[in-house]
Amino acid sequence: MKNWIVADREHLGGSPRVRDTRISVALILESLAVGLSVADIVDAYPSLTEESVRGTLAELARTKELQPA
Repeated sequence: MKNWIVADREHLGGSPRVRDTRISVALILESLAVGLSVADIVDAYPSLTEESVRGTLAELARTKELQPA
């Protein structure tokens, strides 16, 4: 399993981002919230692929904070 979400001080001030890009996880979530599809997001940000967006969302969903108690 790949780790799609990374964070380091050298990129985006340490905010979580999609591996190998400067695209924040928050931007992906905000884009989905306003109704963009995964394909729309990939079209708008060519450094992303459908695999990276879906992988990021799946990884986010598996975080401990979102898992049932």
